[in-house]
Amino acid sequence: MSDLQQRLVDYAQEVGFAKVGFCRPDAVPELPERLNAFVDAGMHGQMGWMAERMAWRSSAASLWPEAKTVIMLVESYTPEHDPLAVFDKADAGAISVYAQNRDYHDIVKKRLKNVGRWLIGQDPEAQIKVFVDTAPVMEKPLAQAAGIGWQGKHTNLLSRDLGSWFFLGAIFTTLEFETNKAEVSHCGSCTACLDVCPTDAFPAPYRLDARRCISYLTIEHKGPVDLELRAKMGSHIYGCDDCLAACPWNKFAVEAREVRYAARDDLIAPPLAELAGLDDTAFREKFSGSPIKRIGRDRFVRNVAYAIGNSGDKAFLGPVLRLVNDANEAVADAAAWAVERLS
Repeated sequence: MSDLQQRLVDYAQEVGFAKVGFCRPDAVPELPERLNAFVDAGMHGQMGWMAERMAWRSSAASLWPEAKTVIMLVESYTPEHDPLAVFDKADAGAISVYAQNRDYHDIVKKRLKNVGRWLIGQDPEAQIKVFVDTAPVMEKPLAQAAGIGWQGKHTNLLSRDLGSWFFLGAIFTTLEFETNKAEVSHCGSCTACLDVCPTDAFPAPYRLDARRCISYLTIEHKGPVDLELRAKMGSHIYGCDDCLAACPWNKFAVEAREVRYAARDDLIAPPLAELAGLDDTAFREKFSGSPIKRIGRDRFVRNVAYAIGNSGDKAFLGPVLRLVNDANEAVADAAAWAVERLS
């Protein structure tokens, strides 16, 4: 490793990243075939943008041909509380850990730009582009190629020294650095992540059908959710951490250094009755600066109605009855379903 590369790693860790890895943009030649199979099977659901940008998404080298190295960086957001404890409370909704405070996109991107500016300061001839989950970049396969960790049987990235509670960011650069050895799977015979999934979203180990994934259903899916899946969503109202939380490798999870990832008290186990009463203005105010805000009030309250229907608590009939005539058809449909379940 060159002196510049080592200093880059040191600086990245100094500003808050937990781990840094390097790979070539073309380090995952099998990616186009894997992505094509996923989309051809329709497992991407309503995420049409995956098919629309297939050429870029399946090849980092195509996204920016001038790039010589992909620098993958990790930022931990390990929760201080048990993310599964919320399921002991019938009157509360479950929000994915990463969304219980500030939007990680803004925080990670700002830190990536900090590292990028430092790199250009060391070599003014260097060019960079930074990406955080919003561009057609397949971060998880690239991170595995960069030695960060491996995609587990739940398809999420995990690491022997980081667990699975972390965000990924990428810096593409025209500089050429020494690459890391790709990581291999260490899942062994464990199937904890597959067994815990309420909706059976994994047709096979290392394969995900997004159409059955609760994270997809609560965040990406527009309109009513299939009747078969509603009862299986439980109290999840934004995202799902079940497969992550079940992973034994989390015993090695590292503490989050960024205080803005620490869960807000009102989002660890928020009361469903209160959330059911949110109008658009109240929703925007409550979730200002949160990734939850991007799905909008209607989709969020639709999820809340499903959770109420799954609660089995007739005390919720009042709050959910008020949604039966909601202006949004999906919310009204979800509320009618919940009323029928509770009645």
